Amino acid sequence: MESQRKTALVVGVLFILTFITSIGAVFAYGSVLSDPNYITGAGADGRVFLGAFLELMLILTNIGCAVVLFPVLKKQGEGLALSYVAARIVECTFILIGILSLLAIVTLRQTATTADAGALVLMGKALLAIKNWTFLLGPGFTDGIGTGLILGYLLYRSGLVSRRMALFGVIGGPLLAASGAAVLFGVIPQGSSLQGIATAPEFIWEAFLGLWLTFKGFSHLSVTSNNVRPVRVDGALPAATAV
Repeated sequence: MESQRKTALVVGVLFILTFITSIGAVFAYGSVLSDPNYITGAGADGRVFLGAFLELMLILTNIGCAVVLFPVLKKQGEGLALSYVAARIVECTFILIGILSLLAIVTLRQTATTADAGALVLMGKALLAIKNWTFLLGPGFTDGIGTGLILGYLLYRSGLVSRRMALFGVIGGPLLAASGAAVLFGVIPQGSSLQGIATAPEFIWEAFLGLWLTFKGFSHLSVTSNNVRPVRVDGALPAATAV
């Protein structure tokens, strides 16, 4: 039981760190995310490097969540547990490509001459477009399938956390993925209010999960194998019953 509490604490802290690093990276990057002329300007390269570092930490915490949870989740279904790990890796691959695109902007800004200003702006726009697409396909789509739908379903099924809150993942994950697909096919613009509304349940789910696991841990009454669920009998100690 103590080892489970330690596992829950580690995962909870990692989830909280994903929020800190991802939000911190956006603020650190600053104008490079929105100004196509950044590549020809004075630049604030130190901020870009800080943002890149924070996103590297985001990658580590994202994958860490899945790896640490895997031994717990595989009791509910090893295939789905492995799928969650794979989804996190795919999401982080997109994040890494986005980091490289912004670092490339910094390199071009530092090495190119002013005579190449027109071409630089075009390259800057292209690299920024890559960053935007990686955000959409990674945190904006794959995360909905992995941390939302798959993890939400596994935790709902197991009862390791509040099932009512786990529904935020089961429902919010597909909503997030659907909004990402809608942007991909041009149905809604990226960053629109509709996309923001679709993102909210997933945001609540991941925030809840980090806080719940950090301060409360796994629920004691949970599925312990694929076919057995402990239940209370007349207020006595849990007795195993077949599902």
